[in-house]
Amino acid sequence: MSDTTTASAGLPMAAPAMPISLLNRLVRERLEAAFPLCWVAGEVSNLSYAPSGHVYFSLKDAAAQVRCVMFRSRAQTLGWRLENGQHIEARVLVTLYEARGDFQLNVEAARRGGVGRLYEQFLRLKEKLEREGLFASDRKRPLPAFPRRIAIVTSPQAAALRDVLSTLARRAPQVSVVIYPTPVQGEGAAPQIAAAIRRAGEGGECEVVIVCRGGGSLEDLWAFNDEEVARAIRACPLPVICGVGHETDFSIADFAADRRAPTPTAAAELAAPEQAAWLARLATTRATLCRQIEQRLEQRGQQLDWLARRLQHPAQTLAARRESLRNLQRRLGAGLLQASAQARGELAGLSRRLLLSRPDPARHGGRLAALAPRLRSAWQESRHARAADLARLRDGLAHLNPRAVMARGYSIVANRRGEIVRDSRNLEPGEEIAVLFHRGRADAAVLSTDHDDSMPLAGGGIASRPGAD
Repeated sequence: MSDTTTASAGLPMAAPAMPISLLNRLVRERLEAAFPLCWVAGEVSNLSYAPSGHVYFSLKDAAAQVRCVMFRSRAQTLGWRLENGQHIEARVLVTLYEARGDFQLNVEAARRGGVGRLYEQFLRLKEKLEREGLFASDRKRPLPAFPRRIAIVTSPQAAALRDVLSTLARRAPQVSVVIYPTPVQGEGAAPQIAAAIRRAGEGGECEVVIVCRGGGSLEDLWAFNDEEVARAIRACPLPVICGVGHETDFSIADFAADRRAPTPTAAAELAAPEQAAWLARLATTRATLCRQIEQRLEQRGQQLDWLARRLQHPAQTLAARRESLRNLQRRLGAGLLQASAQARGELAGLSRRLLLSRPDPARHGGRLAALAPRLRSAWQESRHARAADLARLRDGLAHLNPRAVMARGYSIVANRRGEIVRDSRNLEPGEEIAVLFHRGRADAAVLSTDHDDSMPLAGGGIASRPGAD
């Protein structure tokens, strides 16, 4: 019977059919909204590791079981391997696998069964100490860059101690080690660990403390989750490095320490710098410094060459001064000619004005007679001033004349080739020389030479020096 027939018979029309995929999606959304992330406990069974890295298993108890999946990203951070028959506690998301309509749990994290109580204690203590500010980053102390002595708090029988000692011997053989022995697990280990940390800080012989232990279960590492140990670490006057367990293991001591190392070996690497690396760095720094010194010397040498090129010879300076004097002489001559021409022009203009005005000789004769001496006087003064300027320039030029210098008693010495001798080192005993005076010259021979610049120029006579040539 069709829907039309049903409707015509007075029955209600049926609702549209829902696809299975939509139904499963709605059920999954309702499940995930109704059940937040929660912890469940059970026994692992039907365990299967897929090639993709996902892990499939079932969790069961005496009355029921449920399918579970732990995706690869979560399984890689687990830190241990699931096995059938294990009792675990899992943090799960309740959901539905839509493709097959299977109810399942997506496992976000897992821990071995029986550690839930310890883990809760761990979280409560961590929260308490964190509220007190015991883990604050501003309370962390810096590690010494180059410690000379390191304190190690651990068990003498621990494999972690051998790892730390071998690492220190390899990286920094110059660093000495002081071991403060203590049990690192078991009943009563926590107070002894705290006491060993206090002894290491009070000894005053070390600069940094390493607290270390190898990996193990939460129960094995529980001594390092003790409040007394955490407070002993913070009260220690020396910076403390905690290297307890493996990289995935965290303890209260890790949070209280100034630096947390993932392994005991890493703690040793943090405590002491690698000697070979610092020596290599020192060699690199030395090479860089040498290169910089060489570059600086090369730059200064180049600067010296540049300054030497700028330094002029005295002869060049004299030539420049002579050229300047010639220019001044030319300007003086041109100035005198221009002044004379200007004066002649003014006189001619006055003459023309005089002729045009047709002055009355009788009326202006007295004035002309008075102006004539003034004109002659002004002309004489101008001529004398120009002559005085010319004399001053002539005297200045005479001072620069080498003959004028020789007139004051100086002379010029030339060798047989006619070259002027400026240094006694260029002469040899017995060599013939010519001495030029202000008037005349004299031929002479060198008796001896003296390279001492401090010999008096006048008034001291000729001094004989022992050992002179």
